[in-house]
Amino acid sequence: MKKLPKGVLLVGLALALLLLITACGKVKTPQQAKSATNAPAPGQSARAATSKSKPPAGVSEHAEPAVKPSTKPMEEVPPAGTQPIAVLQTKLGKIEIRFFPQKAPKTVKNFIYLCKTGFYNGTRFHRIIPGFMIQGGDPNTRSGPVSTWGQGGHTDKYGNEITVKAEFNDIHHARGIVSMARAANPDSASSQFFICVADAGGLDHHYTVFGKVIKGMNVVDKIVNAPRVGGVQDPEDSRPKNPVAIEKAWIEYRPVSAHKTKALTR
Repeated sequence: MKKLPKGVLLVGLALALLLLITACGKVKTPQQAKSATNAPAPGQSARAATSKSKPPAGVSEHAEPAVKPSTKPMEEVPPAGTQPIAVLQTKLGKIEIRFFPQKAPKTVKNFIYLCKTGFYNGTRFHRIIPGFMIQGGDPNTRSGPVSTWGQGGHTDKYGNEITVKAEFNDIHHARGIVSMARAANPDSASSQFFICVADAGGLDHHYTVFGKVIKGMNVVDKIVNAPRVGGVQDPEDSRPKNPVAIEKAWIEYRPVSAHKTKALTR
């Protein structure tokens, strides 16, 4: 076979590299995928969310670090005839959450594990958007600088973030639904979660729904309607002036018949 001149080979390699970079820049983001709501999508980490008129929510202007899914959380086997209910205690009252283990088993195990180990204790609801949702679960909100809020997650003893593989399902993001916040990588959900205060169908099939508030939506409403910082310090107008903390989170086992609320599917 006739060899191509060295100069032609170099030009060919350069063009191939350019095409690869261009293709990588066209990856579809969660914000581009949704269209049913104008509210910014829940995001986390240095990949933190911004408003729709700014860079896509949940996506950083910088390259996203590689995140490896983990199956660390232990198996959850409720006592016969019971189901686990998460209770989040705040100064405004309790928020109680039932789970959808058939729809998102790994995500449910992860959340229960974090509740049982005290991971959520002291974390704050750092992002509140009236008419959309409240977001919490970031360990940085316990004592870290405000600039780091929304960037944290569950990590191992070496500081590596532990994540859960996406379990997108057919449950509709309606008022009271609890879902996992994530970055552009579908498998980047870790510990941050959000609770919808209104219909948010644009998030369906793009975020993992794993639970529903069965008691305490009045508490959620108080949190989402609290005064926000706004202005230059808070361009998204979503940071509460006095963030409400999860004082303690725990799991209770209750009879299945006591909680038979259904979730809409799509």
